[in-house]
Amino acid sequence: MVFTVKKNDKVKVLTGKDKGRTGRVLHVDKKKMRVVVEGLNIVKKAKRPDQQNQKGGIVELEAPIHISNVMVVCPKCGEPIRVKKKMLDDGKKVRTCRKCGEILDKV
Repeated sequence: MVFTVKKNDKVKVLTGKDKGRTGRVLHVDKKKMRVVVEGLNIVKKAKRPDQQNQKGGIVELEAPIHISNVMVVCPKCGEPIRVKKKMLDDGKKVRTCRKCGEILDKV
């Protein structure tokens, strides 16, 4: 399976309680096909006290979202796009925007 979403990409959520919101990808889990987006899909979880957190209690954290529910946002267009793979003249493979042709990867 080819993944078009990478860490630090700006993505827009297509479905769910955070539909329409954008954020930066913190983590991509290729086995489970899920991404964690900064500040989105916040859930509350009860944490027991441990060495780092002496108090414990209820903690808010980002939960993973299925990769099919997010789209990459083009830095030039500012719109959610489908990603196209392209080979440059020097042999490097890069991801590009299908709408405007902007290169998404830093070359």
